[in-house]
Amino acid sequence: MPVDLYYMPLSAPCRSCMLTAKAVGVELNLKLLDLMAGEQMKPEFVAINPQHCVPTMVDGDFALWESRAICSYLATQYGKDSSLYPSDPKTRALVDRLMYFDMGTLYFRFGEYVYPVMFRGETKANPEKLEKLHEALGWLDGYLDGHEWAVGNSVTVADFVLVSTVSTFEAAGIDLSKHKNVTAWLARCKANMAGYEEMNAKGAEDFGKMAREKLGSS
Repeated sequence: MPVDLYYMPLSAPCRSCMLTAKAVGVELNLKLLDLMAGEQMKPEFVAINPQHCVPTMVDGDFALWESRAICSYLATQYGKDSSLYPSDPKTRALVDRLMYFDMGTLYFRFGEYVYPVMFRGETKANPEKLEKLHEALGWLDGYLDGHEWAVGNSVTVADFVLVSTVSTFEAAGIDLSKHKNVTAWLARCKANMAGYEEMNAKGAEDFGKMAREKLGSS
């Protein structure tokens, strides 16, 4: 049976779940929700997820939201082995740390920079927020030093989460060039991740186009 995923392709968290599903061979029944039109507030969706957010996954009688939890679940439930979400406690902790870093610092700082201009009516982006975003990218650059992927030399769910975020930065016109490990890792993701173009690239570019239009006029 396919797994239902309520999603919006502009959303980086949604795209991370789609990349994870592709990696483990799970067929997704994609159910598009237009958040701009308020479709997430329909009673039938609120009955599934009272927080009315995307992504939301329904696997049989099991419903789950929060993208990083969905990625971990898909890798654990459907992965052929534990490589995507390692069973070794220390390695898994490193994967978890990077997913929390993405949620609480990296993507959060991007949102702090672009969302006021994109969605809250502000006319000018705050350059100090951009500096804070580059500080976070500098930390990620350090975390990537000395190995090919986010945690060691094999792909984990942390890579799917982070690439959905960082590709969105790139599409939005954030200059990544001074973060050499980040740019090299991003190139590896684009070249080697199954379904990268289909599951991630277009959504990132569409979001980036919206962001560039707003930031360019700020």
